[in-house]
Amino acid sequence: MERYFRYFITGSLCLMGISCNNPVFYEKYQTIDNPWNKNTSYFFTCEIEDLSASYDLSVQIRNNNLYPFQNLWLFFTQEQPGGTFVRDTVECLLADGYGKWTGTGISVYHLNIPIRKNYTFLQKGSYTFTVRQGMRDEQLKGIEQIGVKIEKNN
Repeated sequence: MERYFRYFITGSLCLMGISCNNPVFYEKYQTIDNPWNKNTSYFFTCEIEDLSASYDLSVQIRNNNLYPFQNLWLFFTQEQPGGTFVRDTVECLLADGYGKWTGTGISVYHLNIPIRKNYTFLQKGSYTFTVRQGMRDEQLKGIEQIGVKIEKNN
C-alpha cells in the first residue's frame, strides 16, 4: 500500500511540474477573410500595466491543407503608447521539406511562432499589434485564423 502511495505522490508532482507554464496574459484570435488579401491587416489591442514583468510574445497561426506554401511571411507591428512603432518581418515555417505540417492538429494545424522572449514593455498603456501577410501572392488561401499571445514570465 505504501508503494502505491509513493507512486501516486510521484505522479502528482510530475503532473504539477508539467502544468506549471507561464500564465497567459493575453490571447486573441481573428478569423481570416479567405483568401487573405495582401492589404488586409488584423489588429490586437491590450493594456499593459506591469512594467516590472517580462513577457513572451508570439503569433498564433491556424492553417488548413489548402495552404500552398511551406512558409508564411508576416509583417508584425507593435504600436506603443505615444505612437511609436516597432516593426518585424517574421518567416513562419508551416511545413517541413517533405510537406508535413509543423503545427499540431489534423485538418486545421495550429502553430505558435515566438516573436520576442523575456520582453519588457517600457510604458504603461494600450499596445496594438498588427499582423499582415507578406507573401508575393495578392490573395493567400489556406490560413484560417491568426492570433497574438502574450505570456507573463514568472
